[in-house]
Amino acid sequence: MALLVLLSACSGTPPTDIGARDGHLRDCPSSPNCVSSQASNEEHKTAPLPLTGDLANSRQRLLALLTSQPRVRVVSEENNYIHAEFTSRILRYVDDVEFLLGPQAIELRSASRLGYSDLGANRARVEQLREQLLHSE
Repeated sequence: MALLVLLSACSGTPPTDIGARDGHLRDCPSSPNCVSSQASNEEHKTAPLPLTGDLANSRQRLLALLTSQPRVRVVSEENNYIHAEFTSRILRYVDDVEFLLGPQAIELRSASRLGYSDLGANRARVEQLREQLLHSE
């Protein structure tokens, strides 16, 4: 029972202030456990994901990719916004990953709920998603 409580404590509280507002995702905090294609500083900056065909096709392929991943749950999807939770395998840490599909690219933000450093996990996740999206046909 104590182990279950400990492991569930790693999931953190779901954020209430995420989502797209006026075409922008929330800024990353100052801690190095977040990356965003809309970040203004190099520490947090990552490239947006490319569209794969038109907007509808890109959305469909992104959702298919997310739902095929282990330990990923799509929390919400509305219009051109998708919020997914990625849970780490061992300690069950939860990261919130948001996607905002625009006319030129898919803007994104990937952030840990807990801790200060993620040891590069969010950046690695984004790059893995980029590779999978580009090579899934």
